Amino acid sequence: MTATRPVALVTGASSGIGRSTALALAEAGFDVVGTSRDTAKARPAAGVTFLDLDVAGDESVAAVVGEVIERFGRIDVLVNNAGIGSAGAAEESSVAQARSVFDINVFGLMRMTNAVLPHMRARGSGRIVNMSSIVGFVPQPYMAVYAATKHAVEGYSESLDHEVREYGVRVLLVEPAWTNTAFEANSVQPDRPLDAYAGRRQVFEEYMAQAVRDGDDPAVVAEAVLAAATDAKPKLRYAAGRTGRVHTMRRLIPARMFDQQLRKLNKLPA
Repeated sequence: MTATRPVALVTGASSGIGRSTALALAEAGFDVVGTSRDTAKARPAAGVTFLDLDVAGDESVAAVVGEVIERFGRIDVLVNNAGIGSAGAAEESSVAQARSVFDINVFGLMRMTNAVLPHMRARGSGRIVNMSSIVGFVPQPYMAVYAATKHAVEGYSESLDHEVREYGVRVLLVEPAWTNTAFEANSVQPDRPLDAYAGRRQVFEEYMAQAVRDGDDPAVVAEAVLAAATDAKPKLRYAAGRTGRVHTMRRLIPARMFDQQLRKLNKLPA
């Protein structure tokens, strides 16, 4: 069966930004498939079909993309939202732990992209919207591994967009600032914590908890995703919420001053 309405596939759609995005796309007229590692725990959402998916598994990814194409006949938009947070000083995370975060945030996104691209190229159209972050273009002490994944997403997405544009496919980035979700509570903690960083890590954790409480509503990010999915002339990057101001600061403020402000914000010595 081929759906008459456009079809969107949203990963990590059971809560937070993913759920808000799935609902926004459904309200905009899309048939939406939302995924989660355990959809039994996902609350029903009007207009959204849920499927179990582990973006870290090749077979799971292939099976879900195949099922969506078989059921709906098309995938017009892929939103790569599934991800996991990571906190702690860089030295406190083993390479094995960092690899597990990359396997979801970066390689999971690549698996999904590789799975849908042949279909989109064959149809001559499609949008892949990748969830980046404010720390995809600025540093964040005590989130080095997470920031590294989002910097990777930025470079991958912009490069890929140039490769597939001639086939009618666009690869676009949405860059949220801190958002009021369970992100901070669900972040991976360092697997080899060191006393040398304990004090600074605690200061960061307090800062991050407050930033998330004061963060943008997930609906703000969903609005940016919807724009990326539907704009007639899409932009490569969509700043969501307060990210736009940081983009401007990074572009206009001298590097030394930006560095000083970042350290002050994170209560690090000058």
